[in-house]
Amino acid sequence: MSINARFVHINIVTENVDRLVVFYQKVFGCKKIGSDRDLKGKWFDEATSIPNAHVQGCHLLMPGYDENGPTIEVFSYKTPYTGNNKLINASGFSHIAFIVDNVDLALDEIIAFGGSRLGETVSTEINGIGNIKFVYAKDPDGNIIELQSWKK
Repeated sequence: MSINARFVHINIVTENVDRLVVFYQKVFGCKKIGSDRDLKGKWFDEATSIPNAHVQGCHLLMPGYDENGPTIEVFSYKTPYTGNNKLINASGFSHIAFIVDNVDLALDEIIAFGGSRLGETVSTEINGIGNIKFVYAKDPDGNIIELQSWKK
């Protein structure tokens, strides 16, 4: 038995929603979609298991999709947990990947808008798929982004 499912969004928690929204809009062309979120109340406390939980944020439409496509949900909690040290090999959510026309130019854009390089840019052949050029980088909050470009 399998369920009928469709990918909807990823969530990034940040202390500065506006900074990350501008970053993903400028670097990747994401667009704000729907209304801004301001979630709080008993129902939200129960859903999150956080007393007096209060979150604000918005959804950004991923590039290459129409208004029904997946989004990046960017949220800021009024009482954030800040014990965060993201590494590429850590358990859990690792990174978000974007196919781009030019990996080097996209990396320059990430850096120009407050992000940073994580590793070196590499090119290799993946058997049966093609040649990939890719690099890992970080957004201004340290969330890991993979930039990739493929040639057959």
